[in-house]
Amino acid sequence: MFNPFRKTYSSQERATFEFLSKNHFFAPLEDHEKAEFLPFMYLRKYQKNEAVFFRGDPSQAFYLIKKGAVSLNIDVEDKFENLVKLREGDSFGDNALMDSAYRIYNAICVSEGCELYVIPTTNIQEIFEDNVNIKAKMMYAMAEYFDRYFASLFKAYKESFGFFDLGRAFSRK
Repeated sequence: MFNPFRKTYSSQERATFEFLSKNHFFAPLEDHEKAEFLPFMYLRKYQKNEAVFFRGDPSQAFYLIKKGAVSLNIDVEDKFENLVKLREGDSFGDNALMDSAYRIYNAICVSEGCELYVIPTTNIQEIFEDNVNIKAKMMYAMAEYFDRYFASLFKAYKESFGFFDLGRAFSRK
């Protein structure tokens, strides 16, 4: 049934919804829920080898890659160990969905140029406060994401024959 009072969206907004739908954190959201993020999605350009953030920085924003590639790595003494290379549609900085978190890895643009949507944590928290359903859906997506991450971590641990002390990851400090 046609509803003449239903909110309509521009072709640009629909394209953004389609882009967001490809991301694990936004896929569960309906268009009207994704629309809550539109005013806070700032497009920022980065050059090759430019840092998006460093390990230990406050988690002040969530990032979605519109164009280019970003490497997530950790620094061990004076060396960097690459964790993953992310591309268009991927997101990172997911701990910005939580309040008062700090970065646990470095994020570096590794393509000739990157275009990233930046969503500030303060705006995410405002959306979460105003709409508990959005928060619940995104937190559930985050739990699924971390479940897959831990499964991969344990698989890597088993395949490395317990080369590192996995128990240290679960210490309560």
